[in-house]
Amino acid sequence: MNPVITKQTIERFLIEDLGFGDPSTQMFAAQKIKGQFVAKQTGLLCGQAIPQQVYDCLGAATYTPLLAEGSPVLPGTVIGTVVGDAGVLLAGERTILNLMQHMSGIATTTQTAVQTLADPEIKIADTRKTTPGLRIFDKYAVTVGGGYNHRLGLDHGIMLKDNHIAAAGSLTAAVTKARQYAGPMMQIEVEVETKAQVLEAVAAKADIIMLDNQKPETIKTWCRLIPPSIITEASGGITLANLATYRHCAATFISLGFLTNAVQPLDLSFYLEGVIKA
Repeated sequence: MNPVITKQTIERFLIEDLGFGDPSTQMFAAQKIKGQFVAKQTGLLCGQAIPQQVYDCLGAATYTPLLAEGSPVLPGTVIGTVVGDAGVLLAGERTILNLMQHMSGIATTTQTAVQTLADPEIKIADTRKTTPGLRIFDKYAVTVGGGYNHRLGLDHGIMLKDNHIAAAGSLTAAVTKARQYAGPMMQIEVEVETKAQVLEAVAAKADIIMLDNQKPETIKTWCRLIPPSIITEASGGITLANLATYRHCAATFISLGFLTNAVQPLDLSFYLEGVIKA
């Protein structure tokens, strides 16, 4: 993750949460105290850089990660400790947990998807279906889970979908127009839903062809019509429940929106030294 971008984003999150200040921590002033972050659920850990980035925005505190990024955790696993001003630790607690739980949930789901597909020839990728403001964290978490990033934003590639094709008049016209604007490093992807569109996209020399909402057998058949020089993407209607059926479907990668838009956060907690839990 770009630390400049993450710092700016975290500052916005803290401004939103703190408002004019946290009155519940003012009584502690600069009281030094220790704390620890603990996993309460089995999963994959992501976001170990977050605590220190949050503390750096708030004041004096030092976070020590006890596990490497991407480590598996079990309930009760201590993932890191912190020493610092009590007010800083308490004010940053929720922002840290919100981000780490969210990112760890994405990493865990991504790892599950990779293991479910169980096909080293096909990459699992994300989409732009991310929560506004969280994309840099979401995309990073996918890579920690063993997945790959699709476009980071609209400026990272040209994707011609049904609406673009309709506006241009035809698939071929859309690719031709896009070539006029694409720089030498910009790839052009075309979404197709019929065999005729596959052949047209190949003739138009698209760089990537997305086979949208197709069954595994259809994808395998259509991939035989596409030369190896063209990247193929399978997308649409693919869930964890049916992902294994796409094993050996011959696509270059499978993009999954649910990696980031149906996130189940991983349960993590923060405890100050001396906390008593039932």
